Amino acid sequence: MTTVSAAATLEYLRTQGPAMVGLLTDLAALESPTDDLPAVARVLDRLSDELVRSGMAVRRVPGRVTAGLIVARPAARRRFQPLQLLVGHCDTVWPVGTRERMPVEVAGGRVRGPGVFDMKAGLVLMMFALRAVREAGGELPATPVVLVNADEEIGSPESKPYTVRLARRAARAFVLEPAFGPEGHLKTARKAVGGFEIVIRGRAAHAGLDPAAGASAVLELSHQIQRLFAMNDPAHGVTVNVGTISGGVRPNVVAPEVRAHVDVRVPTREALARIDAAIRGLRPVNPATAVEVAGGFHAPPLERRPPHRALWRQARAIGRQIGLDLDEAAVGGASDGNTIGQYTATLDGLGAVGDGAHAGHEFVEAASLPVRAALLALLLAAPLDAGAMPGAGTCEEVP
Repeated sequence: MTTVSAAATLEYLRTQGPAMVGLLTDLAALESPTDDLPAVARVLDRLSDELVRSGMAVRRVPGRVTAGLIVARPAARRRFQPLQLLVGHCDTVWPVGTRERMPVEVAGGRVRGPGVFDMKAGLVLMMFALRAVREAGGELPATPVVLVNADEEIGSPESKPYTVRLARRAARAFVLEPAFGPEGHLKTARKAVGGFEIVIRGRAAHAGLDPAAGASAVLELSHQIQRLFAMNDPAHGVTVNVGTISGGVRPNVVAPEVRAHVDVRVPTREALARIDAAIRGLRPVNPATAVEVAGGFHAPPLERRPPHRALWRQARAIGRQIGLDLDEAAVGGASDGNTIGQYTATLDGLGAVGDGAHAGHEFVEAASLPVRAALLALLLAAPLDAGAMPGAGTCEEVP
């Protein structure tokens, strides 16, 4: 097993700082909204080339409705070794052409542009961490396997089965989503995310001539919205938000049908079960109307369970070796880490420090790139914690 010097790793990666910034600006210039498959494929092409440069053998998995994904593992590796998973996504929320009003640029120690923070900088860290451990030589305690998908921004519908298969086999997983806040906190907890559609069916009638003959779906929805908002419990991290409503026919018609779309975030599996049951248990106030509930939770919570805590403690100790005083954060947004954390020890938010995910001021602190890459490289070289190893697979079983 390799004994990797923290000081030497950090020094090597600092020499690579300009190259890291260069790769990041190149990736950001390759705009890659999820639904533009040729655009995303160009980023996957570039990443495949970079992974090969990092000593990896790359497999491209085509998508049916997305641009697909990359799975990579070392071209030269020790057989029947445990695997450790590195995960990221290359799709962004920005349409092609965004860089005309939001140019990719380096100024004042910051790299700006669409997708630099969420999360192309994380992909850069991944590439250079792999190069750093390769530079160190020797054997890692587990074979690094890379998964980069192209559909995370829409909930990973096609890539999720591959993610689950790898997570089940992995001894541990590192998710290169952006760090949290200006201090670069790691994300050790994420809320479950749900999306529900509430449909109210009533009975139409003329609002002026015979309103009593109708049953207003709008009025019924108003009752249900109050019930939904009453489920909010900020003190315990539960949020229920009716974000959009639509329906009705015209002002002089008692509305026969309306619908509402609801966003739900909860921090624990217990809260998920409770809120899910409460929403599905909604019943009409007016018996002449009907309430239908569709949808559900599409991302489970990433909770601070013992395997994840062991990996967090290891990261915090490694951070001190390279001058990082790491802290942790619980966040409301979901990532592939929510899914991966159900199967193996997981650490999220290992990406770059910056701000502006999905916002016009998106940027990355250039100085954070070498030190965050060093953190990842040293984590890859760190001994496996026996208490944090649910995965029982080997690299030979990579799908």
